[in-house]
Amino acid sequence: MTDTIAAISTPPGPGAIGILRLSGPEAAAVAEKCFKPLGRKGLREHAPRELVYGDLLDSGGEAIDRVLCTYSLGPASYTGEDTAEFQCHGSPMVLALGLEALFAAGARQARAGEFTRRAFLNGRLDLAQAEAVGDLLDAQSREGARHAAGQLAGALSEKIRAVYAVLVDIMAHFHAVLDYPDEEIDPFRLEELAGTLTSQERELDGLLSACGRGKLLREGVPCAIVGRPNAGKSSLLNALVGYERAIVTDIPGTTRDTVEERCELGGVTLRLIDTAGLRESSDPVEKLGVERSRKAMEEAELILVVVDLSNGITGEDQEILRAVSEEGKPWIFVASKKDLVGNRCSMGLVGGETASVEVSALTGQGLDCLGEAVAALFPKDHAVPYGQLLTNARQEEAARRAREAVRHAREALELGVTPDALLTDVEEALSALGELTGQSVREDITDRIFSKFCVGK
Repeated sequence: MTDTIAAISTPPGPGAIGILRLSGPEAAAVAEKCFKPLGRKGLREHAPRELVYGDLLDSGGEAIDRVLCTYSLGPASYTGEDTAEFQCHGSPMVLALGLEALFAAGARQARAGEFTRRAFLNGRLDLAQAEAVGDLLDAQSREGARHAAGQLAGALSEKIRAVYAVLVDIMAHFHAVLDYPDEEIDPFRLEELAGTLTSQERELDGLLSACGRGKLLREGVPCAIVGRPNAGKSSLLNALVGYERAIVTDIPGTTRDTVEERCELGGVTLRLIDTAGLRESSDPVEKLGVERSRKAMEEAELILVVVDLSNGITGEDQEILRAVSEEGKPWIFVASKKDLVGNRCSMGLVGGETASVEVSALTGQGLDCLGEAVAALFPKDHAVPYGQLLTNARQEEAARRAREAVRHAREALELGVTPDALLTDVEEALSALGELTGQSVREDITDRIFSKFCVGK
């Protein structure tokens, strides 16, 4: 099978621009077979990375689009191999015919994530950077995109490599002392070694302590919107996402199942979950909806308790407020339907440390105050530069194993274990850190990572 791959690298459907991408030893040659420059020189007579104007040819040699084509020579390319790219008009038919022509000329269909996987295997990206490519593609907020860009630039990798280098120095020194006892090599002083291990343990502690924020940046904050039936929960969700995502009627109990949508509020990406109204009911369908609402509330990181401002706080509202308080999670009291009460005195919002806002989903009044309340609960951590956060369970698990191995080595040293006996713990920490960047990662893990990518990336 040919080792030159090809794929459409833009989203499906019509668009202004469509891109066909190739990578492999015959990338430029395959592209040249399917391209006729308008000038006298052939594609490879032009300099690498130069954009060349001409016709994209189908498998029968007929022109199907006027395009820009360029090629690059490895290792100075995204994948580290020879690459080529066609920038076409974004017609699905043009792209399909062009891809068919590339296959006929000797390329094969790229698998999901194969371009980035080749970049990883060829040393153009480490594994943390490769995962950042996927995070950047899936980014749902400005903060998430900035973090992914920082990780792609190597911010997390540099932090990991710094810890790795210190542990390698410890290993190298140990082996030098043990393997060459006749050489004049300074042995480790126990106090100095303990200090070094403690400092690296703190570095890993810092990574792990901020891991939760990294996940929220990547995935968004799970936010349950709860309240009694007809309190204005669905209207609030629609106002926040900017369109009619949930059905809204005057009939209580319209929402029977959870409805999920994303939005950015106060600079924080929220995974909004509109829930069924919380109340006792004999209707089996409504009871199932209420059960799901309670589960969504348990799994949320933020709860918005919506109360109808025009009706005041009812007994049902008080029960819901009590249940939310018992959850012990961040929550905001949202008094809805402000437009119905005008400038009349409000119901007397809950006090204490809980934020309270009055909003109107109809007019948008108070939504900016709600954004400020959300931002106050999830402030930006400016102490951690963009890109230095762990963002997924795989990274967290590897960093945790590295931290535990370093901690075990330090504790063993404090108990009087001889320094040479700590080599196993230090080696374990190095292996775990290597999994973060891909230096020692198993093939099944890389298969799982890159299978989540889209074809053409």
